[in-house]
Amino acid sequence: MKTHINEVFSSIQGEGTLIGRRQVFVRFSGCNLNCNYCDTSKSRDPQFGNLISTNKLFEKINKIITPDFHSVSLTGGEPLLHADFIKAFLEEHEFKSLLETNGSLPKELQKISELLDYVSLDIKLPEHEASNNWNDLIDLELKSIKLLRDKEINTYCKVVVMPETKVDMIGVIASKIADEVQNTSKLSMVIQPVSPLDLWVDGTHKLFEISEEAGKYMDVLTIPQVHKLLNIR
Repeated sequence: MKTHINEVFSSIQGEGTLIGRRQVFVRFSGCNLNCNYCDTSKSRDPQFGNLISTNKLFEKINKIITPDFHSVSLTGGEPLLHADFIKAFLEEHEFKSLLETNGSLPKELQKISELLDYVSLDIKLPEHEASNNWNDLIDLELKSIKLLRDKEINTYCKVVVMPETKVDMIGVIASKIADEVQNTSKLSMVIQPVSPLDLWVDGTHKLFEISEEAGKYMDVLTIPQVHKLLNIR
């Protein structure tokens, strides 16, 4: 089995609850959304990169594993567009893995959920993605979150916020998650200020407000993109 992969590289995870972990990143090509803050826009093209087999991917990963290696990050683009490939790969090669997904494809997620160790689910705000109906999109993301929590997969929700993000919208989303999952004690929301951080010079107070609003419903952390502060991929 083969699929299009943009790049495979080793770096330090700069986002979410695995921040600081050494990972091998597998960036899949193609995305079903068009977010305005996307920092990997080339990955939206499903034909970008090289057509790679599961065995070739294993070889590429194996060559760059370091002594501090923690896990493989399956990212994109949207990796769930390649769910069948990922399923075959993880069944053939037992790597600890993190899936970084927008959560909009719960049926594809179902195919591989039991093979995953960690999931970072990027919840979109209405201002992020103009070409989709947001209510439909959040419903799909909630289905994915419930699926992962029902299977007790180590999951966190990530929300990229902008200076113009409405504080009450974060509360709406956090409350929807709490209603869907029921028990959010093992589910965190990571608030990620959009980069560059210069945008927040006059707006850091809002990050406190957003955190407080989310904290009414679930565990919350505020973490910027540390890999960009370190000037690494």
